[in-house]
Amino acid sequence: MFFRGLILLQCLLSATAAADATAIPQQAAAVWLDKMIQAMKSLNYQGTVVFMKNNQVDTMKYRHRAAQGGEQEFLVSLNSPLREVTRKTNEVSCIYKDTSQKIIDHHPVDSSFIVNLPVNADSLQNIYALSVGGRESVAMHDTQILDVLPLDQLRFRRRIWIDTVTYLPLKVEVYNFDGGAIDQVMFTEFNAEPNQSGGAQEPLDTQGLNVKHIHAAQAEPFEKAPFTLQNWPRGFKTVFFIRNSLQPSKPVDHLLLSDGFTTLSVYLEVKNDDGIEGLHGLGAVNSFSRVIDDYQVTVLGEAPAETVEAIAAGVALK
Repeated sequence: MFFRGLILLQCLLSATAAADATAIPQQAAAVWLDKMIQAMKSLNYQGTVVFMKNNQVDTMKYRHRAAQGGEQEFLVSLNSPLREVTRKTNEVSCIYKDTSQKIIDHHPVDSSFIVNLPVNADSLQNIYALSVGGRESVAMHDTQILDVLPLDQLRFRRRIWIDTVTYLPLKVEVYNFDGGAIDQVMFTEFNAEPNQSGGAQEPLDTQGLNVKHIHAAQAEPFEKAPFTLQNWPRGFKTVFFIRNSLQPSKPVDHLLLSDGFTTLSVYLEVKNDDGIEGLHGLGAVNSFSRVIDDYQVTVLGEAPAETVEAIAAGVALK
């Protein structure tokens, strides 16, 4: 009994020492974020990632390559439906193994599978407050917790666990206003690899696949859009405006907004016979639709319901 008590005491003392270590003065939160942004774009790393979205859990093998022509990301599902997802800068392709189909989406903007990234910490001024929390272990790696706190009710709070060696994000959570996690991405296995020249992975074998390309139209200035935003959300900027054509007879206008972490899409299209109106939510993603004359407006994104509803209410035709 004495021996067991001694072991328990040693464990408690070790835990206390680890907790005290977090009290050491830490780097500014903005420095942690900027180093993470740089690491995500420049390092090679891989592992197993668990995506918890919309009350569903998806486990996938993940790999990132810092290639000369731009970033590359690879996801391979470990459970059904079996699929492989590849991102080469702004081109995302998805192979559905069950149906032997490959869809390639040519998009005007590139975005990480792990977390949306601002340009730098300075771009978040007046919309988010950054703070450094304690330290925790994620996938057997020591991480620094970074809290991203919105300064208004237009966006959700985030928390990022940053590896203290590589500065890569090993865990990301999004919280609703009640403090509950509504979205989570977490590495359960992780390792960084030495950067190599090129860093590219062999292209996927597309033989025997039904390949479909989705080409976005050329991005245009938002001033050319047939609608305006009267309730422009503070801190959000235009990423692109395009007029896609899902069907030759039914064009869809798409405006993408972002504040760095949060992205919102505004869609304008000719309405169907009845049109769709009202609020719809699924996990961290909310959408609000309304009818304006012969058009339907839908605002969608990982933002509070009040945000998408306010933006939709402020859409006006020119």
